[in-house]
Amino acid sequence: MNNQVLNLLSYGVYAVTTLDGDRPVGCIANCAMQITYDTLCVSINHNNYTNECIKKSKKFAVSILGEHVKDDIIPTFGFNSCRDIDKFEKINSVTIDGLSVLTNSVGYVICDLTGQLETETHTVFVGKMTAGDILEQDSPMTYAYYHKVKKGKSPKAAPTYLKEDNLKSSVAYRCKICGYIYEGDITKEPDTYVCPVCKKDKSFFEKI
Repeated sequence: MNNQVLNLLSYGVYAVTTLDGDRPVGCIANCAMQITYDTLCVSINHNNYTNECIKKSKKFAVSILGEHVKDDIIPTFGFNSCRDIDKFEKINSVTIDGLSVLTNSVGYVICDLTGQLETETHTVFVGKMTAGDILEQDSPMTYAYYHKVKKGKSPKAAPTYLKEDNLKSSVAYRCKICGYIYEGDITKEPDTYVCPVCKKDKSFFEKI
């Protein structure tokens, strides 16, 4: 199967947040969907700490990221674990109904957990929407836009992660910070080249 076809499906890019006791935690998700007039579902990898915390707190929030989202948000929430860092330390957020939502987002939805479905790698969390609002005037970022314009890559925990054996180039380099894969010979890029996801220079790339 050519997994590249999956990039043609309609996805968004979201920051899903919840609580670890009193501490806000969260991660990036690309699968969030309204399934009834008051019900939303999100898909979170079993290995994400956010998954464990949603199960305990019984609630979650979805911040809808826009095309002009700040460059540090996706690397912070998508390529790090709340087990290791405080993702909210340098990210602006506001507390609504006890949950942190990102102020640099198109809008947000707050949900109380009402059910869950376990798959081999992910939990699909179902929640009843209790609050929501628009925060910024921006076009919601689609997953296709993230890949084609932002040149972003999926972390291994993402349901759309593509293995390296699907690379088109025989030479590739991986960013050691965020996992972004550069197809081709990065040494030919000027010294001003930076990773399009985490903004680290090319010295942070390793050949794969």
